[in-house]
Parts: sequence; C-alpha cells; structure tokens
Amino acid sequence: MSDDSFNAEEQPLMAHLLELRTRLLRIVIGIVIIFLPMAFFARDLFTFLSGPLLSNLPTGNSLIATGVAAPFLAPFKLAMVVSVALSLPWTLYQIWMFVAPGLYSQERRLVTPLLISSTGLFYLGMAFAYYVVFPVVFGFFVSVAPTGVAVMTDISAYLDFVLGMFMAFGIAFELPVAIFLVVWAGFVTPRQLASYRAYIVVAAFGVGMLLTPPDVISQTLLAVPIYLLYEIGIWMARLFVPGMREVEAQQDEQGRG
Repeated sequence: MSDDSFNAEEQPLMAHLLELRTRLLRIVIGIVIIFLPMAFFARDLFTFLSGPLLSNLPTGNSLIATGVAAPFLAPFKLAMVVSVALSLPWTLYQIWMFVAPGLYSQERRLVTPLLISSTGLFYLGMAFAYYVVFPVVFGFFVSVAPTGVAVMTDISAYLDFVLGMFMAFGIAFELPVAIFLVVWAGFVTPRQLASYRAYIVVAAFGVGMLLTPPDVISQTLLAVPIYLLYEIGIWMARLFVPGMREVEAQQDEQGRG
C-alpha cells in the first residue's frame, strides 16, 4: 500500500475521531452548565424527591442518614443525575449531528421526530413514576410494616431506589419508538406484532418483576403501561411507517387467495 493511500484512509478516520471528541466535549459542557445551578438547589431537589415517601410516613418518622457524608453526597448525586436528565435533548442533538452525515435524506427526516418523541417519552415515564407509582408503592410499603417497626429509610438507599425506578419507567416508555423502528426497518409488520399480544402481557409482567421491587403493585403499575405503550407503538407504526398500509392490504389479499 502506498503512503498516499494510507494517508487518504487515515485522514477520514482522524477527522471522525476529532469530530467525536468535539461532540463528547460539548455534551460534558452542557451537563456542567446545568449542574452548576442544580448543585446550588441540591437540598431543595432532594426535598422534592422525598415528598412521596414523607407524605406516607407516620407522624414523627423521617428519612435518616447512616453515612457520615450521606447528607452531602446524596443531594450532590441527585443534582448530577438531574443535570444529565435535563441535558438529554442537548446530548441527543450532539449524537444526531455526529451521525447525520452518514444518513440518507429520508433517514434524516425520520430521526428528528424520533429524537423528540423518545425524549418526551422518557420524561413522561419518569413523571408517571413520581406522580403515580411512588405514592402507591410507598403507601403500600409503610402500611405493611410490622407493628413496632419505625419506617425510617436511609437517604442513600432511598435515592438509589427512586433513581432505579426512574430509569426503569423511562426506558419502558420508549417502547413505541422501539416498535416503530423495527417495523420501519422491515423486520416485522404491525399485524404480526398484534398477534403477539398474549405473549406481551406475560412479558410485561416479567419485565415488571425484574425492574421493580418484589411487590405486585409496582409490578402491575409498570406492566400495564408497557402493554398500553405496545398498543400505541403498533398504532404509530401502522399510521406513520410509509407503505405499511399497502403491505398489510397485500397480505390480506394473499391470505384470501
């Protein structure tokens, strides 16, 4: 191989690596910019986050800190996670700008609404967890505490629990986007997905069992939205994937034939 051909291959690779470094740096800068005010309000953020549990605790009970540095580290960690979550649109935009040059024009038109919808669904999943799931789950946990047991949860354990729930519900609410992508890629049709409904019900409760605490309430509160989102994903794919109605009409004709 000549030196000229080697340099021709090396330069595009270096250009991509430099572009990747630039995008990653911008993502980090975006997170830091949001983190600075979030760190200032870290205590208020943790107070807001602990609201669903505190409202269900008996009078006189509260959260506790068993670690020496926990009163500082828990709110600080929360501020960092909130900064990452709030900067998600900026992060996805940087990823989009990095991969856009390698996409076809029709793929570029598709990516923008997918980025917007996926971000909105992730936030919607977190909001559903906070406003719907947490009050029910924490009320159940407190109500089943044995007599003589004071429910006083450690703030670090509480933070890890709610962050895990946020992640579980945020990812679960991305199901319509995932269904749209697999249909758009041609792996399956909406009618085929609709035929799997019975299996999806079982799978939804299985996912709820894996991603939520070992109680029926929280598992159900995740499984039911998963199934509803599955139906929404089928509807979106049938409505918005180009040519999908024609494909299903052709399958109907073949079935009648």
